[in-house]
Amino acid sequence: MKRMIRAAAVTLGILCLVIAGLAVLVNANQFRPVLQSRLGSALGRAVEIGDLKLSLFSGGVRASDLSVADDPGFSRTPFLQAKTLTVGVELLPLLFSHQVNVTGITIDQPRIDLIQNAAGRWNFSSIGASKASGAAAPGGSGKSSFALSVKNIRIVNGTVTVGGMSANARPQVYSAVNVQVRSFSANSAFPFSVSVKMAGDGEAMLQGTAGPIDATDAARTPFRSTVSLKHIDVLASGFVRPAAGLGGLLTVDGNISSDGRTLRADGRVRGDHMKLARNGSPAPRPVQFDFSADQDLGKGAGALRRGDVHIGAATAQLTGTWTVHGDSRNIAMQLRGSNMSVDELESMLPALGIVLPLGSSLRGGTAQASVALTGPLDGLITSGAVGVTHTKLTGYDLGSRIKGIAKIAGIRTAPDTDIESFTANVRVAPEGTTVDSLMLTAPALGDLSGSGSVSPTHTLAFRMLAKMHTSGLLVLGQHGDLGVPFLVTGTASSPVFAPDVKGIAASEVKAVLKSNEVSEGVQKLFQAISGKKKPQ
Repeated sequence: MKRMIRAAAVTLGILCLVIAGLAVLVNANQFRPVLQSRLGSALGRAVEIGDLKLSLFSGGVRASDLSVADDPGFSRTPFLQAKTLTVGVELLPLLFSHQVNVTGITIDQPRIDLIQNAAGRWNFSSIGASKASGAAAPGGSGKSSFALSVKNIRIVNGTVTVGGMSANARPQVYSAVNVQVRSFSANSAFPFSVSVKMAGDGEAMLQGTAGPIDATDAARTPFRSTVSLKHIDVLASGFVRPAAGLGGLLTVDGNISSDGRTLRADGRVRGDHMKLARNGSPAPRPVQFDFSADQDLGKGAGALRRGDVHIGAATAQLTGTWTVHGDSRNIAMQLRGSNMSVDELESMLPALGIVLPLGSSLRGGTAQASVALTGPLDGLITSGAVGVTHTKLTGYDLGSRIKGIAKIAGIRTAPDTDIESFTANVRVAPEGTTVDSLMLTAPALGDLSGSGSVSPTHTLAFRMLAKMHTSGLLVLGQHGDLGVPFLVTGTASSPVFAPDVKGIAASEVKAVLKSNEVSEGVQKLFQAISGKKKPQ
């Protein structure tokens, strides 16, 4: 038994010496033209490989440098550059027959530039594309000339830059990109996985199947994949321009697929510390968004088929379309919500740039909204109708703020302001917010109406009219409504109310005061808000 073991060991040692000797005799660089030619033919691009070394233990050859040319219609600089390239080969055919049978490819620390032109075509679209006439239509319906078949392809610790060709294009850089493809064949489906590090400690992972490679446009290769994004900083990731004023951290779990013509996605997004307006501040509670969307890969247009926005138990629906033109993205969407809990929505007001008077908050009631969102993200315009019913502005006594009116009208002051209903048409744009057709009914105050604006710094400029029910006034024998105009200035956190008796409204009040039926209480009211004596 010992003799058999000894004989086996001696045989193995001799075999190792023979192979080592062959490795010394074999100049690996003699295979470089073959490798460059095979890779170049498969990719349809010029490929340059640096000094080659044969590695017996890893079963392949190792190149010190790798460079793959870009599509000349996009760039004269390389599409891909890498420090090292390891090509796994079948060792015995290589040593004894000088045949290069590739089993695996590992590209270490590559730099890859992905560029999209104004027409929506990518610089990698032409990789492996058939140049024969009558090529198959997009969608993977024909065989590719990309003849390379490899058991295992790996990209390790790569850096990918994604950008456009315009001077204003903002490239996005992704680091620690790792890709693994198994059983790769250009003319059949193959499994893949991708992991990416993103700015702001974000992570992205995709896992699925792709292929066959589209014969005319590699970017239209069909695929199906799960996607998981974690801790994605909306601003740091470069998804939106800083001028858009948006921010927050996103977590995404979903599925994406493409048939070569349409990209489909569905899943769930969780947004934490979201900031949804330039003058907003991060929201203290998360937002959840369930979605289904389609993107036309040819036209650069998409549609949000389903978009359910959840803020606690409050739900709204977001639907619409978007278009992509180079580096510009424009949306045309509609947000609708009814019977939404004010208590749930109240925490999102700061994120929307809505400021309540200092120390106050909304409690109870329901909200409604039907607004349109149009334009680019960094110049978005939101317009439509909003409303609230049966809510309470706690910590703020609106009656006491209009002291002259409250004193004469007999309004009972209280630490809170009950609001029976509030409706308005709003338009929110980068230059500020305008409010029209504002109507507010408060049991203790009457009906308030008017219009005005809120600047990006929350400065107020409103012209209002309060119709006080005379049943609440300190008057005798007088019924109906008394219109009292006033102005609201200051800031949203510290509004200032001042009477305004000029113009038509003032003339109407004076006409009432001149009538013989006017009561002493109404006369006192006019004197309180205008500082004038009873007209003679």
